[in-house]
Amino acid sequence: MAQKHAIDRDDILTMEDYAKTRADWRRKMTVMKRKRRLEVGPFVTFYFENWQTMWHQVHEMLYIERGGEAQIPDELAAYNPLVPQGQELTATFMIEIDDPDRRKRMLDRLGGIEESTFLRFAGHEIKGSPEADQDRTTADGKASSVQFVHFHFTQEQVTAFRTPGTQVTIGFAHANYGHMAVLPDEVRGELAGDFD
Repeated sequence: MAQKHAIDRDDILTMEDYAKTRADWRRKMTVMKRKRRLEVGPFVTFYFENWQTMWHQVHEMLYIERGGEAQIPDELAAYNPLVPQGQELTATFMIEIDDPDRRKRMLDRLGGIEESTFLRFAGHEIKGSPEADQDRTTADGKASSVQFVHFHFTQEQVTAFRTPGTQVTIGFAHANYGHMAVLPDEVRGELAGDFD
């Protein structure tokens, strides 16, 4: 079956129907997301998105905020850009620091971190492209704690990434956060399904 690249209005359940199955969906998403997350360094976690994770997020926002039909277009506009488009991976990464003072100090030092992401594998390097809807680093250089990034692939890179056993490194080329991590093969295999 071909991948879906957008959530349509027809994909949205009524909130009554969603409420009946919400617990099941939350369990399914928890299992799926375990294979789609990776910690990189002490403070950052990547959450790789797909159609299903964004579909669930849209429904959660509609369920929680109760905005009805009028809310749907805004949620689709907000979350459809993070649905992979066939030759890309998309991710939300969060800078997670519990202590508020320490979090502020770190975010003040991490301006531009969204411009420094990369994937390396099989002789390839793909630089991440931040989601272009808004700047997530302020004019004074403070990073947002939530960032969105796209990794655009060529067909050759898709083939290499999909090859079982390929070692994939994800990281940051940022002066104040030069951390990297290797994707477990289970994660690489799960993400390989995001390509057409």
